[in-house]
Amino acid sequence: MDSELDHRIHTTIHHCIQQASQYFDVQFQTPSVSYQLRGKAAGKALLLDNQIRLNPILLKENQQAYFDDVIPHEIAHLIAFQRYGRVKPHGKEWRNIMQSVFQRPALATHNLDIRSVQGKTFQYDCSCSSYPLSVRRHNKVTRKQASYFCKKCTKPLKYTGKQLS
Repeated sequence: MDSELDHRIHTTIHHCIQQASQYFDVQFQTPSVSYQLRGKAAGKALLLDNQIRLNPILLKENQQAYFDDVIPHEIAHLIAFQRYGRVKPHGKEWRNIMQSVFQRPALATHNLDIRSVQGKTFQYDCSCSSYPLSVRRHNKVTRKQASYFCKKCTKPLKYTGKQLS
């Protein structure tokens, strides 16, 4: 990670912690940051370690989205844990922190372009749609460890035999 970007990230983290500390009138600890996250996730909060992990590839490709949304999202998880203990990851406590403390939309997932970090995908179909499943999910289906269903028609997804990427 280049030093200028790393500095901006730490500044954003510090600002989020200051906002939360002021809002709750409690001094929260500044978390450590790691750039070791891989795959399609933009970030991850390690609650017990008070650490956020960021995906360095997606970060470099989407810097403003990280400063505006990803970092506050992950900090909100840490604040929710420190303030309320174990709660639902995107439950009312987390949503309140996102909206009231950080004035950001409480979105559970990002909508970043993930083509640069996406591995192989396999096409699965149901009666109404087509879905690309990751290697991990495809392997679980193959080993009969998991089944996946369409969110619209609720029918089971069936492998078409096509590898998409």
